[in-house]
Amino acid sequence: MVAGLAASHTIMKLRLLPLWGALLLALAGPLFAFDEETVQNFKKYFKTYKEPAARVEAVLALENLPEVAIVDLVVPILKDADPDVVRAAIRVLTTMKDPAQIAALKAVLEKEKTEAIRVGILRALSESKADGAAAAAVQLLGDKSWEVRRRALQLLMNAKAADSAEKVAPLGLDTEPAVRAQALDTLASFKSDLVVPKAIANLNDAVWQVRASAFAALKAVRHKDAVEPLVLRMQQEEGRLVPDLAETLANLTGQEHGSDPLKWKTWWDQNRANYTLPTEEAIIYFRTRREAATGDKKPQWSHPRTAVTGYHGIETTSRSILFIIDVSGSMEAEVIEKERFSDGKYPSMQRIDIVKTELMRTIDRLDANVNFNILAFATKVDPWKKDLVPSNIVNKSAAKDWIRGLEAIGGNSKEDLASAGLVGSANMEMGKTNTYGALMAGLGIDAAKKDKGPATGAAVPDKNYKVGVDTMFFLSDGRPTVGDYIDPEDIKREVKAANELRKVVIHTIAIGEFQKEFMKRIAEDNGGVFVDLGR
Repeated sequence: MVAGLAASHTIMKLRLLPLWGALLLALAGPLFAFDEETVQNFKKYFKTYKEPAARVEAVLALENLPEVAIVDLVVPILKDADPDVVRAAIRVLTTMKDPAQIAALKAVLEKEKTEAIRVGILRALSESKADGAAAAAVQLLGDKSWEVRRRALQLLMNAKAADSAEKVAPLGLDTEPAVRAQALDTLASFKSDLVVPKAIANLNDAVWQVRASAFAALKAVRHKDAVEPLVLRMQQEEGRLVPDLAETLANLTGQEHGSDPLKWKTWWDQNRANYTLPTEEAIIYFRTRREAATGDKKPQWSHPRTAVTGYHGIETTSRSILFIIDVSGSMEAEVIEKERFSDGKYPSMQRIDIVKTELMRTIDRLDANVNFNILAFATKVDPWKKDLVPSNIVNKSAAKDWIRGLEAIGGNSKEDLASAGLVGSANMEMGKTNTYGALMAGLGIDAAKKDKGPATGAAVPDKNYKVGVDTMFFLSDGRPTVGDYIDPEDIKREVKAANELRKVVIHTIAIGEFQKEFMKRIAEDNGGVFVDLGR
């Protein structure tokens, strides 16, 4: 039937384009016969494939096929237990552009009760920006699943469906923090004034990720009513969000009081009665003048409850810090550019000794109100503690003792044992670089588990996104060599997806000779700073 309709359509075009039409008509039969054969073979063989790679390849064979029947084949796969297979199914759905296929997907959304299927379709429609998808998303804003509500909000944001703002606004007070944050992000992307009262209501939210979205929303949609609540919040906010709050206030008012609560309160008390919000043009003028006078793009942060921690030149006001360091075999190698490290008074020029020494020095300098933890990784991930601990003198001493005991696993010094056949003694297999596992562990995710809900594959809600850590320093010297994902592109994708709700800032530090664009991208994708310590 589909092939017949397509052929009739081609015949109509023949009257206008006789030469090209003749060619298309000649090809139409084989083309659609091939599509039909692919579909039939998929139905016959897909369930017989057991290897993950074969199952993914089979699903991708349906990509770009125009038949409506493809929807019925692909949609059930969204419930698959393998996240890579689910990702392949979403990719196939994303390529669907035919109006009949989009209509079929929308029809499934209206009647389907399975959460994984609804989430998967919303993700596909959001990525494809298909016509008419926004209307389907609006209908799901009241869904009982918070992940469905969140994905519907994402679709509306990606579709730039500003006319849905009134429907979106109530979700700014949703019972689920992830939905509240996404609703604020969506309204802010619309530049809708409806975000202002919702963001103000969330300034004191117990979940810091929601407050982060509230600050960002009030920075994007400037309104006089936000000034006083933000000034009051400055009297309470602590840690990593203090600079964000200060930037929001500066962007609203043109004032440069940094993170000093008393200065903001004094200024507001003096100006509250007759205050008029400066225009965006005036703000640009004020801030440009400040930068020209001081040479700083941002003011210096001086907050009575928030100290600055520095690690390899990266500064943070965070009070919840995780340090992740590489102890794979390659860390036993000496640095090549020894002159760059000559003033460090390190025990040796081995990478591991330089890293251990700098980490111990940083821990010594931690302010008393900072909580911290350390992860060391090679093939396996080894946490110092199960959770963050206060940086008191006892914990600092214990942490430094633990760091002193670290060594590069399976390094060059073990090669003689390995060459003699004593691979177990050399521990070479345990000295590989599990970058994926380390980063996911830092985000509070056990990469060894098959259920990778927060990653880009499985369409299930990420229930454990409210992590205590808000800032991570990740230091490594090598290309990933072991783990569920080894290819840098795969790791970047998975980490970014897992961190979408967590909003942890990931700073990356590279040492050694490997290609470092990967580390730079991890930082850029996750709000962090990249530092190259050299070879």
